[in-house]
Amino acid sequence: MDLVTPSYGLLFWTGLTFCLLLFVLAKFAWKPILKQVNERSKKIDDALKEAENAREEMKALHSENERILKEARAERDAILKEAKDAGTKMIEEAREKAKLEGTKLLEAAKSAIQSERNAALSEMKAQVATFSVQIAEQLVKESLTSEAKQQALASKLAEEIKLN
Repeated sequence: MDLVTPSYGLLFWTGLTFCLLLFVLAKFAWKPILKQVNERSKKIDDALKEAENAREEMKALHSENERILKEARAERDAILKEAKDAGTKMIEEAREKAKLEGTKLLEAAKSAIQSERNAALSEMKAQVATFSVQIAEQLVKESLTSEAKQQALASKLAEEIKLN
């Protein structure tokens, strides 16, 4: 039992050593250790506050980025709509212009065809008149080859003139 139960002298010296160690630690080491622990705690708190501030700032930047992206998308959509409208307008204007040009060309072609037709008709009339005169000349030459035929024709024409 002596092994498990300590003697009073051992208890005294152990208690005295513990108190002396406690006094030395309290006098010289406790304040610097607490100071270091408090500084570390303060640094950790500051770091957490900075992290929280950074998180809030990141949220603000993220929401700002989202807003900017929405504005950019809206602007892009507006620009695309304007471009599409402008393209449609240009196509419609080109169609109208082409239609007007087609109408003008068609009218010009009709006019040219009419004038060519009139020219062809007057040329044909002139040729028909020339051919008629030539045929009449040939017929008159054939029919008036003898003196008797000439006399008969002259008297017939004289009678017709008198009648008119």
